[in-house]
Amino acid sequence: MASPEMSVSRMTTCPNRRPWCAACARPVSHCLCSLIPDLDSRTSLLVIQHPSEQRHPLNTARLLVRGLKNAHLLITEQLSEDCAWYQQLQDPRWRTELLFPGAQATLISCAADDDRPRRLVLLDGTWRKARKLLYLNPVLQHLPRVALPAGLHSRYRVRKAPMEGALSTVEAGVAALNIIEPDTDFRALLTPFEALINGQIEAMGEERFHRNHPSRV
Repeated sequence: MASPEMSVSRMTTCPNRRPWCAACARPVSHCLCSLIPDLDSRTSLLVIQHPSEQRHPLNTARLLVRGLKNAHLLITEQLSEDCAWYQQLQDPRWRTELLFPGAQATLISCAADDDRPRRLVLLDGTWRKARKLLYLNPVLQHLPRVALPAGLHSRYRVRKAPMEGALSTVEAGVAALNIIEPDTDFRALLTPFEALINGQIEAMGEERFHRNHPSRV
């Protein structure tokens, strides 16, 4: 489940290191906490993050979970049978689905014909690591799989997309929630994400950004 720093904002300092916000994992001078909303959703989100992504400066899973009251972040490579989530993912009283593309996936929808509480599982990491998470966890392989519609475009301009239509974790979560709960607008979750990307571009300089990402705008 979400680690303590996901709900408590505090500043940490280390020798020879600038002050750091433990809540959004950004330097205090670039803290994103004031931009992160606090949104309700009927759908419960579980983001399973590959451990190698935990300290990544462009950690969008953290932004997604921080901005939703009904969301959890689990940092692990393999769920053991004694893990609470291992049991919860198999609970038939929940409609639990894995957001992951592939031949087995159906198009995600609001599907009001199922009155069970709904849980959506997202895998956070590079595509290679996300596939590894799926491979290492049969409990995830057995979940019904859903996918986003084609034609979506990412604003994750500082990382190269592995394929057409690939989205960051926060973008995928927002797109999925907007489909599942069309009566609620979840786009406020993208505000800190845009600030994160713009700050990264500013830090690297426009010239370097356009040289390294000539197709991005």
